[in-house]
Amino acid sequence: MSDDNTDASQKTEDPSQKKLDDSREKGQVAKSQEVSHWFMLLAFTAMIGVFGASITRGVTGSMTRFIESPHAIRIDRESLVGLAVEILIDVGLLLAVPAVVAIAAALLSSFLQIGWLVSAESLTPKLEKLSLKKGLKRLFSVKSLAEFGKGIAKLTIVAVVIIILMWPRREMIPQIATMEVPQLLLLLQDLAVQILVGVLSVMAVIAGGDFLFQKYQHTKQLMMSKQELKDEYKQSEGDPMVKGRLRQLRAEKSRRRMMAAVPEADVVVTNPTHYAVALKYDAETMEAPVLVAKGADEIALRIRELAKKHDIPIMENPPLARALYGGVELDQPIPPQHYTAVAEVIGYVMRLRGKLPKARK
Repeated sequence: MSDDNTDASQKTEDPSQKKLDDSREKGQVAKSQEVSHWFMLLAFTAMIGVFGASITRGVTGSMTRFIESPHAIRIDRESLVGLAVEILIDVGLLLAVPAVVAIAAALLSSFLQIGWLVSAESLTPKLEKLSLKKGLKRLFSVKSLAEFGKGIAKLTIVAVVIIILMWPRREMIPQIATMEVPQLLLLLQDLAVQILVGVLSVMAVIAGGDFLFQKYQHTKQLMMSKQELKDEYKQSEGDPMVKGRLRQLRAEKSRRRMMAAVPEADVVVTNPTHYAVALKYDAETMEAPVLVAKGADEIALRIRELAKKHDIPIMENPPLARALYGGVELDQPIPPQHYTAVAEVIGYVMRLRGKLPKARK
């Protein structure tokens, strides 16, 4: 039964490990973008706190020429292009480290949430994503509207935090115009760090809640019905009825092969009715007698019948029959602890058949 044809009310079982693994291979994992944003904001805050002043001074120094000596700037096309390239290089070098740190923070957040994951299926382009109808459907879906509402709420909370942090310093705004550039840069760095730390504190709560929500949603989407669990078990482990039938066929085949070995045995030891074991011994090729057949109740009866039919000696020895039945597997030699008892049986049979000299009186 497929997911599409299963009523959501029937999906009452937690997803199996196989379904979780299949979902992961497709790139479908529980991941919170809010956690990624928080890590990137944390990296940005650290960069502002450590390198904010130097970055600002570098950018200010690069732009000073436009204020101090604008008349020295040539305005022909070649000069303006060269100037633009120079400015971009200066600013790019200043922002290169923060950019690398932000990317590293995003990768780290992804790794902490889902581990190492590269899914070819999630990277494969799908034509259905180009459908205008489906695109509009996704855009105005309940999930999209919920994400939009969550974004508005987040911005509102962040704005309130910023106002709360900056309101006590509102008297400083008129003084900003009279500050020297170095003093202004330090003030801006201090304010930026305070704001970012406050926002980080609020975002930590939002990110944590969103991560738990994404985990819940992901698990809910993968919930399975009892029938789906049964179908999956059949696919992975095989149909229990088929496996049972195969076991039965193997047992029957093994039993037929075992019964075919009874006529070649040298002796059958019985309980006398509940157990029967058939032993074969060749002094030239075997170090010890080998158990070629064994059985209980009905199987024991069939072994005795075959032994009588082929003139195989049958000896009653209940302790030995029980010990060999329970302690020796088919086609295995007799263990040393039974050598003495089995040797007596084999010796008797050999003398009975005239293969050994009779014991002296």
